[in-house]
Amino acid sequence: MASTVSSVPRGVFGPSSPPPAVWPPLDFALGALACCAACVFTNPLEVVKTRLQLQGELCARGSYQRHYRGVLQALWVVGRTDGLRGLQKGLSVGLIYQGVMNGVRLGSYSYCEALGITSFHGGSLLSGAGAGALGAFIASPAYLVKTHLQAQTVQTIAVGHQHNHLWFSPNSWLTALIAAMISGVAVAITMTPFDVISTRLYNQPVDESHRGRLYHGFSDCMLKVCQAEGLLGLYKGMGPVFLRLAPHTVLSMLFWDVMRQQTIKDNHSQGRS
Repeated sequence: MASTVSSVPRGVFGPSSPPPAVWPPLDFALGALACCAACVFTNPLEVVKTRLQLQGELCARGSYQRHYRGVLQALWVVGRTDGLRGLQKGLSVGLIYQGVMNGVRLGSYSYCEALGITSFHGGSLLSGAGAGALGAFIASPAYLVKTHLQAQTVQTIAVGHQHNHLWFSPNSWLTALIAAMISGVAVAITMTPFDVISTRLYNQPVDESHRGRLYHGFSDCMLKVCQAEGLLGLYKGMGPVFLRLAPHTVLSMLFWDVMRQQTIKDNHSQGRS
């Protein structure tokens, strides 16, 4: 009778076979984007968690007014009092926190895998702990500001100390900068393969009939690049793409936001005169 081998995953302390390698900067960007996308949906729960944790700070049980009595009730109170935007307080800096913390954490762990550290006994545990600690340390200032903003509300339902920050107001130019940086990463990851293919198609030699000698079109070029250079071949030059695209997007968004706000002010002052 043939023996069956169970596919039990290797333990945390045991060696783990490394997965297919992913370019660490790309892994950093993918991890940051994935966590930022999740943050948009889970931020209301983060707001409620912050309020519940600050309620009754340094007060004996029963000696303070309870504005929040549970998750669902707290969501309803915040939504009714602060509006739907109140449920997304601190989102802009929360995106920074999630992007930096999880990008560093996942990117560092991926780098440890590429170096082969996780293949040793206990390597997965040490790599995970080190990557998590590094990400939390670097992103800690953003978490501080996020907590201040999520606790901030009107006096009738306020808990904890109210810092009254105005740094990340909805019309702030800084919010436009953050959005531009995030969109720059997304565009770089999405558009680099197309940029690589267009560069190859434009640069290839042609025959006497002015037809390409290397590629016969978009699909043929993509297939040949993937077969010869692997999937990462489509991401060659992504670093320069982002370094060019991010400043361009940031400046475009900044100039657009500044001119838009100035136009609104001019129209408003003309309406008064």
